Amino acid sequence: MSWRGILLNALVLFFTITSYGQANILNADSPEEIGKKTEAQIQSDLNDEPLEYGYVGERDILWSKNVWEKIDLDERVNFPLYYPIDVNNIGDNRRSLYDVLISAIKDGKIKKIYADSYFNEERTLEDIQATLSKVDTTNLGIEQYNAGEEVDPQFIDRRDLGAADIAQYHIRGMWYFDKRQAELKYRLLGIAPVAPDVNFIDSGQSDLVELFWVFFPDAREVLHENSAYTIGGSGQSITFDHLLNSRRFNALIYKEDNVYGDRPIDDYIVDNAFMELLESQRIQEQIRNFELDMWSY
Repeated sequence: MSWRGILLNALVLFFTITSYGQANILNADSPEEIGKKTEAQIQSDLNDEPLEYGYVGERDILWSKNVWEKIDLDERVNFPLYYPIDVNNIGDNRRSLYDVLISAIKDGKIKKIYADSYFNEERTLEDIQATLSKVDTTNLGIEQYNAGEEVDPQFIDRRDLGAADIAQYHIRGMWYFDKRQAELKYRLLGIAPVAPDVNFIDSGQSDLVELFWVFFPDAREVLHENSAYTIGGSGQSITFDHLLNSRRFNALIYKEDNVYGDRPIDDYIVDNAFMELLESQRIQEQIRNFELDMWSY
């Protein structure tokens, strides 16, 4: 990406950093006033909206490539997307990215979710319920059921996936060269939380599965309303929308659009994690070098 693009992103982040601490905490005369916004803050929030994407005409795109990436939440740089996982002792304004997404889906703020990253097959909350939770009956409950009795609730085990269970996020985005601005740009298109299969999660032998896909532009309003706690402290937090749009995370490409039907890397490099990593880095360098090659004479 050119220096102009880097500078623009830096300026956007500088002016959109929001306070993650509790509102009015420094001006409160009593604990009851903590969290209550002033009239000026309320008026400011009314005009606080996500930064709109500019229109990109098809003729303006000289080159583009769709890539699918995985964000590993074990990496320290990606912790703002994972924590907090225990929200019993903190305020409502501090939630993990998964909690923000699933709460918005349940509240109807995110109206559409999808089965895959191509957004062809819509899902509802009821459709994915079996993916998010497991309900099982203990042996004593089965005995009650076989005896024709009503199963006591204490003999029913329920296991719900939570923020602590999310291991990765899969994202789909497009790198494109805007010939009007002579700049390589990135547009995030979709995001999916990834967790072990809830039916086998406690056995320790479960494969990771994508829970659902969200079309990112549909979720921007919700993500803009919630902030991520960054390593810089409560005064240096930014919204999830800004964090994801500015790519303040580390990700690894696992698939790109290609003539083989968007074949994933692990389909043609099997059982060799090191070579898969090198292939991912090769694709990344190929994308970066495209902009540099545009200025080579």
